[in-house]
Amino acid sequence: MVRPQTPMGVDRQPRWRRAGAVVTSMCAIAATTVVAGPAHAAGPGGPCALPRSQAHHSEGLDTWNPAYPRPVGHLDAVMVFLSFPGSRPRTTPAQLAADHFPGTSRFFDRASYGRFSLHPHPVNRWLRMPRSADSYRIQRDWDGDRRAAYLRDALAAADRVVDFARYDLVYLVADPDAPGVDSDATKVVNLDRPVRVDGTVLRRIVTVFEHHPPDRNVLAHETGHVLDLPDLYHRPTDGKGDWDTHVGDWDLMGSQFGLASDPFGWHKWKLGWLTSRHVRCVRSAGSSLHALHALEAPMTPGIDSRTRMIVVRTGETSAIVIEARGASGNDTSTCSEGVLVYRVLSDTASGGGPVQVLDAHPDSQACWGESVYPPLADAPLRAGESLSTGPDGVRVQVRERTADGAWTVAVERE
Repeated sequence: MVRPQTPMGVDRQPRWRRAGAVVTSMCAIAATTVVAGPAHAAGPGGPCALPRSQAHHSEGLDTWNPAYPRPVGHLDAVMVFLSFPGSRPRTTPAQLAADHFPGTSRFFDRASYGRFSLHPHPVNRWLRMPRSADSYRIQRDWDGDRRAAYLRDALAAADRVVDFARYDLVYLVADPDAPGVDSDATKVVNLDRPVRVDGTVLRRIVTVFEHHPPDRNVLAHETGHVLDLPDLYHRPTDGKGDWDTHVGDWDLMGSQFGLASDPFGWHKWKLGWLTSRHVRCVRSAGSSLHALHALEAPMTPGIDSRTRMIVVRTGETSAIVIEARGASGNDTSTCSEGVLVYRVLSDTASGGGPVQVLDAHPDSQACWGESVYPPLADAPLRAGESLSTGPDGVRVQVRERTADGAWTVAVERE
């Protein structure tokens, strides 16, 4: 039997606007002279791994939060399809499953270098809810009591045919054409007190209300929350202005429509897809020189030890991260290639700006009509350019791009 509890937090994915705006970023500066110095690998417990804090979806990665399934190996996800009285579905469960899979699984396979497989298990039939969709008042900022009622009824309907003990993730997919279904309400619901179904503890559930066909990569974004990744967008308090000022197109958790949707290297490290073999930790003052390979380039886990990320710890809960982004894998539509620099704050909660991309070209924009935030579309450094992170005391200079595609990067810290 299902013993539903009251949901608390939700992870939301908005409908994005493809508009540009003016942004103030760190300025690129003239190239600086650097000399080669030592670089040190750092693992999850190393000196550049920020500590996990109590912030929701903390970017700390010194330890794993056991409340979330870790995406190494494979995870099984059940997809439950819900219909409503008085409305006959115009799509089939198979069609809705195909909206999201195998696309979502392929996204994570590429992002993880084959280290994570997401296996969907659709229940290929409609399960009838006891009340109309209208009665639940489904919407983006959902009333807690009505959302709890929806979850209670949905899990009760599913429990008759689903053995939840077999699955690691749960997707509740509503009939997209039923009156009262709001596509903007797709989100992850975190439960204040976990629900126990079939002896299995459910701590969070993905509620899907997408149109058919859905927004691109929407389920991958929501699945990211189930894996303890934060929202990287900025939600204006007055509902006006741009949502994408923190990271623009860079990383799926910023925008599902991003042109460069591959997860940041920091997220890949957090999730266990990159290891200490691929990370160089700059610990000492002075200069160091690195050969940085594209984050998206395929690798053979356990064999490929090429550097994919450089980390400079700048405080107890802050770091500057440097990675190379190219037009391959999940980033085939990227607006620009080069060396991306961003700041990570492990004590900042989801939606509060835990990652901030630093713009190497603050006076220019790119890819109007395609980028979710043109001011950051050309953020990466190119060969011969450099950038200062200001108060962090870090300067990054890109020397050249080598014949094998790597970027020669000099890092200087005060």
